[in-house]
Amino acid sequence: MQLSWKDISTVPNANDLLDIVLNRTQRKTPTVIRPGYKITRIRSFYMRKVKFTAEGFNEKLDDILSGFPKVDELHPFHRDLMDTLYEKNHYKVSLAAVSRAKSLIEQVSRDYVRLLKFGQSLFQCKQLKRAALGRMATIAKKLKDPLTYLEQVRQHLGRLPSIDPNTRTIVICGYPNVGKSSFLRSVTKADVEVQPYAFTTKSLYVGHFDYKYLRFQAIDTPGILDRPVEDMNNIEMQSIYAIAHLRSTVMYFMDISEQCGFSVEAQVKLFNSIKPLFANKSVMIVFNKSDIIKIEDLSPERQELIKSITSQTGVDVAEISCQDTENVMATRNKACEKLLSARIEQKLKGVGKSNNVLNKIHVSTPQARDDVERKPYIPEAVQYLKKFDLDDPERRRLARDVEAENGGAGVYNINLKDNYLLDDDDWKNDVMPEILNGRNVYDFLDADIIEKLKALEEEEERLEKEGFYDSDSEIEDEEAEEIREKATWIRDKQKKMIHDARTRKSIKNRAIMPRSKQVKNYGDMEKHLASLGHDTTALANRKRSLRGSGYDERGADVVMDESGPSKKRKTPLKQGDKRNAGITDEVARAKAEKLAKIQRRDRNREARKGEGDRHQPVSLSKHLVSGKRGIGKTDFR
Repeated sequence: MQLSWKDISTVPNANDLLDIVLNRTQRKTPTVIRPGYKITRIRSFYMRKVKFTAEGFNEKLDDILSGFPKVDELHPFHRDLMDTLYEKNHYKVSLAAVSRAKSLIEQVSRDYVRLLKFGQSLFQCKQLKRAALGRMATIAKKLKDPLTYLEQVRQHLGRLPSIDPNTRTIVICGYPNVGKSSFLRSVTKADVEVQPYAFTTKSLYVGHFDYKYLRFQAIDTPGILDRPVEDMNNIEMQSIYAIAHLRSTVMYFMDISEQCGFSVEAQVKLFNSIKPLFANKSVMIVFNKSDIIKIEDLSPERQELIKSITSQTGVDVAEISCQDTENVMATRNKACEKLLSARIEQKLKGVGKSNNVLNKIHVSTPQARDDVERKPYIPEAVQYLKKFDLDDPERRRLARDVEAENGGAGVYNINLKDNYLLDDDDWKNDVMPEILNGRNVYDFLDADIIEKLKALEEEEERLEKEGFYDSDSEIEDEEAEEIREKATWIRDKQKKMIHDARTRKSIKNRAIMPRSKQVKNYGDMEKHLASLGHDTTALANRKRSLRGSGYDERGADVVMDESGPSKKRKTPLKQGDKRNAGITDEVARAKAEKLAKIQRRDRNREARKGEGDRHQPVSLSKHLVSGKRGIGKTDFR
């Protein structure tokens, strides 16, 4: 919620608004146009002028509209306060005039830009531009009175105090010159003018103070006279709105010494007349200037009159003197406690909030597993532990005492192993603190392990010399020899294959032929199959039967039986003429050429690059592509 309006920008008057916008248009848009230019360039020149001027007016007017608060969106206290100070309807009419002027300028801009699109000459476009700017200036000049009024409102809004309607508030009210400003000056740091005459305070003053780490605001209201609301002036109405709209504790000040110029009867009558405004508020009657006269010193009639208002429900009484600081602070604290308790009660009355809190709370009770009653157990070491006393010489020693005895901080280093729970306390400071089953791992090591290892090595050497690890038979049979030869052949073959593959990869710029197109020699194939242990008799017979057929077979044909003597070698197809493919006669040829020309027509007309085009770089003069740029922008004109 916006509480102050000190950041509203200054509202210029009508003449200043015209100077700002038109000067900006002259500086920020091109200024040179000649009759020899194309008509489209002339139109865009003047259209830019009109649009830029309209944007300047709209920007300024929009800042004014967005800076001022909207009356319908304010808190009722601020709304009624503005209505009293500035006349709400007059304020709305002024803002409405600015909004209407903004929409009219936009309409003028749209109309003349539409006309400029069809301008026929430089003179016609220039006259349309002058007419558009003239109409905009006329609309701006009609805002003379609204802009002047809004500037005065802006200056007064900036001087209003920042009052938060939702925070903890104490409202000080009463007749003029009863000590309201003196009390505010005593409890806060507000610089309030205090004078011995009535109506010194003509507007609301706000002071802030802290109580129980909470921020409170105290509002000093102008004095109120006992008369009908219709007859009250703007100064008194500020107090009425503060009492009516702000959730606060109302401190009604009374001067029973009558030095303020008003009798006790008049002050009691004013309290009864504004009593309806105290609904749902905590009220506190403060009898000021108690150092001059006290209530007990008054006449019985006046004491009864005062008792008639102090005996009402929810009304507290305090007697103070602004000369006594302690008494003033005690009264302030009492008012703060009254306000806090009232706010808590109001929150508890809200059923919705209490239900939300109760819904978040869940109390769970564990189910009993048997009928045995289990009472809370407190260990005896804790239950009978003696309370620590720093002055007791027999108190228990703390880690801080041990640190002080051993050199203090930075010298003493705490031993983290003191609290280890081991079977033997001597194990706590062992070098290897790995613990297993309550024992140190080091306890499982054998101290004679080195001697035992040395004896085992000597026994191994003795058994090896006696031939304990030798094989029973040194003679290998023929099957093992054959296996060894095959393994040697496989290893040799693998090495050759790896070498051939590396050789093929090392040759660069050599096309790799597919495996099916490589020529296989029959003799090499027969020798390879025989080396693998296969019978090649059937292949030899097949080769003899195919001799004399005039067909030179390959090894792959013999193995895979891809072709026989009756099949002829396949000859590769020759690449046909794509231009004449599918053409049967001259009529079809002419039709195809005609279609090709039609297809090229759009591409040639749009000057798009075709298949036979070559890139021709554009050669520019040296002064256009080299050297430094000058100072300034190149798009100014």
